[in-house]
Amino acid sequence: MLNKELVVITYGTFDLFHVGHIRLLKRLKQLGDRLVVGLSTDEFNLRKGKTSFYSYEERKEILLCTECVDEVFPEVNWEQKEIDVKKYGAKIFAIGDDWSGAFDFLEKHCKVVYLPRTEGVSTTEIKKGLEKVSQEDLELLESKLHEIFNIIKSIKQ
Repeated sequence: MLNKELVVITYGTFDLFHVGHIRLLKRLKQLGDRLVVGLSTDEFNLRKGKTSFYSYEERKEILLCTECVDEVFPEVNWEQKEIDVKKYGAKIFAIGDDWSGAFDFLEKHCKVVYLPRTEGVSTTEIKKGLEKVSQEDLELLESKLHEIFNIIKSIKQ
């Protein structure tokens, strides 16, 4: 008899990975057996008027280094969600409650859940704070973040 996993699907940019992301991913993973993440590509982010600090490939590696995320695939447009829910056999579509109601149309294919965001933590606010940092300090910070990323990557290998 086949063991049917309960697949949860979500989407996001997951830039400047922070505790809010971790808490959301943990709650998403608790909803099922397998968590698949549609990660916005750099090109899709540009069409949305966003620029990510980390590239798609770096953000993908960060997500895959967590214990919560089982698979990452590219999100290239808004319209792909219905196709992805079917493709991955997702029984639950879940996302932060800042999107409340936006994906109710998926209820004909799966359960839709909107989870509360972690209060006081957001990538947008982090970026606003970074705008106040000098270019020299920002370059040092970027260098240190990439060093940390490489350390994490080496530990997981």
